[in-house]
Amino acid sequence: MPEHSDPQSHLHSSSCPHCGAKGGASAQLSDSVELEESDNPAHHPSQFLSKQSRRAFLASLGAATALSTNMIGFLRNPQEAKAQTLQAADSIRDAGNIHILKATPENCFWGFFDKDLPPVMTIDSGDIVYVEALTHHAGDAPDLLMDDGVRAVYEKVTDRGPGVHIMTGPIAVRGAEVGDTLMVRVLKTQPRLAYGSNIAANWGYLYDSFKKERITIYKIDAEANLAEPAFAYDFKGRPVYDTPGFITAPDASAREVIKTKVAIPMRPHFGVMGVAPQESGRINSIPPGAFGGNIDNWRNGAGATMYYPVFNRGANFYVGDTHMAQGDAELSGTAIEASMNAYLQIFVIKDFPITNPIMETETHWITHGFNEDLNKAMRQSADQMLSFLQTKRSMSADEAYSLISVAVDFSVTQVVDIRRGCHAALPKNVFLPAPYST
Repeated sequence: MPEHSDPQSHLHSSSCPHCGAKGGASAQLSDSVELEESDNPAHHPSQFLSKQSRRAFLASLGAATALSTNMIGFLRNPQEAKAQTLQAADSIRDAGNIHILKATPENCFWGFFDKDLPPVMTIDSGDIVYVEALTHHAGDAPDLLMDDGVRAVYEKVTDRGPGVHIMTGPIAVRGAEVGDTLMVRVLKTQPRLAYGSNIAANWGYLYDSFKKERITIYKIDAEANLAEPAFAYDFKGRPVYDTPGFITAPDASAREVIKTKVAIPMRPHFGVMGVAPQESGRINSIPPGAFGGNIDNWRNGAGATMYYPVFNRGANFYVGDTHMAQGDAELSGTAIEASMNAYLQIFVIKDFPITNPIMETETHWITHGFNEDLNKAMRQSADQMLSFLQTKRSMSADEAYSLISVAVDFSVTQVVDIRRGCHAALPKNVFLPAPYST
């Protein structure tokens, strides 16, 4: 979506000819609860939120988004969950609670997390936020990766580090208290501009083999959902790429043609998303932690839901480091780094205590582990999955351990963020629905 576009201009803003609901996009949320019964796409929120699969909007079937009595998620009363969802939807519809958070110098911070950073917006649980997030690699091709809004942030946000990422936020959520869980549903993503950057960096896994840094610029085809390499050049602007927001002046003579034609299926997602950390002071934005942050799991796109433990009143949620595509491991050091806009729905959950970020997709529950030692990161993701099965599925430790060994897939999330990441993916379909589960 171009920066000057009105993020609500394409929303269902007048009286609906099918249901008579009035108001903004949130007026349709309560209808989504009945989708299982009516399956009428005209009543479904995805008609205005995304061209992606209708099912993406309903992929999260946990917490306050429980939509039917046959849900397979963590254990809770399904009627209570549905009532809470209806109540939240009605509240959003009546109050028109769709917020717009643009990536401006006033709304962005660069390279750190700090529990004492004041929020730039306060919302209620269940509200929808249209948010803009900027890449910290726009300087790799400023003629293609910058517009006036991006340039303003680069020029005016000079307090940077010790990390590298540009974050939008924080967003405080009323009612969020220490010990709660923040649930974030990604409803829609859309690239801001038509290009992204990938760098084979000095922090990349194979840097000792290449002994140089190289930038590849990708052209984004949002309609085809593909990214193709446009050109590449060796980075020579500094001895190493170590300055957040460094801008390389465009040089046509240095931009090399890509010899092998490839097309990369896009998986737009947030590399950084999380809540204010428990620790005091300025914390490097690069290593992920229990607060989330730079997890770099490419599955955190439209249709996914993230759960974060809350360490501070209001949670103070933020987003950044948006990607158009990434493989597990993020081997060269980055993904296709590109600015992105998104619609998010944010809930405070009181009955789902966790200690580390958990992801839910349409098909899987995913736990995470982080450590400088990849073996220890895997151990943490395994311990988290074992705890998840025991506390959320009421399984015994013995039964859970066996299930993990035969059904859960472990993967390397990333190996380039100081604290390496591993994740464990549990298929939802291993749990038999009633009456077969008893």
